Amino acid sequence: MGQCWCNSDERGLHADYEEWLEELAPRAPTSQYLHNRTGEDNADAHLKRQIMGREVVVAVTKGRLDFGTWERIFYGEFDARRRKRVLVKIIAE
Repeated sequence: MGQCWCNSDERGLHADYEEWLEELAPRAPTSQYLHNRTGEDNADAHLKRQIMGREVVVAVTKGRLDFGTWERIFYGEFDARRRKRVLVKIIAE
């Protein structure tokens, strides 16, 4: 389960997100999740994805991403076992 989000690019904030998400939806024990009774063991990844969202919309101004000073787009992967793809779609007039 991959998620993208936009926020400040600061190492401490990255660590805070990781700790916060693990508290909200801990990986283990996997038996705590009903979803994992299907043979999967990635229920925590589904929950983390729900919290972080699935996509990011960013304005482009004069051909450049329109970010705040410290903002960046991040991709978080909580279920690394599957092949992934990232789609970038530009919608313009």
